[in-house]
Amino acid sequence: MVRPISTPEHLAFIEGRRSVSFLQTPAWGQVKNEWRAESIGWHREGTLVGAGLVLYRQVPRLKRYLAYLPEGPDIGWLDGDLQSWLAPMAAYLKQQGAFGIRIGPPVVTRRWHAATIKAAIADDALRTLGEVPADASDDTALDVAATLADLGWRQDSAEGGFSAGQPRYNFWVPLDGRSEDDVLAGMNQQWRRNIKKATKNGVEVTHGTRDDLAAFHRVYAETAERDHFTPRPLSYFERMWDALTAEASDRLTLYLAHHEGDLVAATTMVRVGEHAWYSYGASTSAKRDVRGSNAVQWQMMRDAMAAGATVYDMRGITETLDSDDPHLGLIQFKVGTGGDAVEYLGEWDLPLNRALYFAFTQYLKRRG
Repeated sequence: MVRPISTPEHLAFIEGRRSVSFLQTPAWGQVKNEWRAESIGWHREGTLVGAGLVLYRQVPRLKRYLAYLPEGPDIGWLDGDLQSWLAPMAAYLKQQGAFGIRIGPPVVTRRWHAATIKAAIADDALRTLGEVPADASDDTALDVAATLADLGWRQDSAEGGFSAGQPRYNFWVPLDGRSEDDVLAGMNQQWRRNIKKATKNGVEVTHGTRDDLAAFHRVYAETAERDHFTPRPLSYFERMWDALTAEASDRLTLYLAHHEGDLVAATTMVRVGEHAWYSYGASTSAKRDVRGSNAVQWQMMRDAMAAGATVYDMRGITETLDSDDPHLGLIQFKVGTGGDAVEYLGEWDLPLNRALYFAFTQYLKRRG
């Protein structure tokens, strides 16, 4: 059965797992305060065997909701019996007024190594990552997609690799069983050179406090203007800091890279168990040649290794390999770390009330 669980119950379950997405922690419900949040649990013979964070978005003027579980829920996705997990969840959420459910199965289907991606970028005949033969694929994970479709779930479109919610393609630097020297050796020459250059130039990377968020945000806003994206307000990062650090003191870390007293780069890292995520990053246009961005990334990797993380997750990339696409630079930056591109199943929807589901999705499209 599925029923609500308390925050302490949810956190205790997470503590017993190797990792779950930080988007599935109770604290994330406080960060996304424009949604109503609830922790739910799957119980079998009185034991909590699965958990998820549900975010409810209300339809304007109606007490009906889209129920969203970003990068979740944390259930037995590969145990071959998805119906026994998803059917009781759908029944419970329908009782709560949900007209539709959106999930993000945390299931990796394919992987491409850095060398494979580099070769594909150089091949003019290849335009997207999906066209490139994967170095590894998981047939059991791919079967999950077929099962979801058979159960009435619909895969969201993900133009260029980004859906309306979370990215389908991410970039991971594997850390399990590797030393710092191993990780450095796996990077390309440019990355290693830039890390050495930052050290030679005297770039210092330190951990920040809540009081440093304003300085981080100034650099972040400059980055947003330079790279043409809409920045989040400072209040969002303050809320993120308060919620995540209250849940666990080491859940969120702020990194600041200074050169001769000037802040040149700043980032945030989130960690849950054995998985660490690079979540936000920023750099100044001035002093880019001192390589503060490389220095801060390397420090995050080192800290993730020291904390026992097996994966350093650089988050989303698009699928493009087109040299004319401005997103290609992001892939090339991440590929330089020597990690892997990984493909998730993407996000899936289950309409419970088709008319409301269609109307709401059209409303979201109009809002952009």
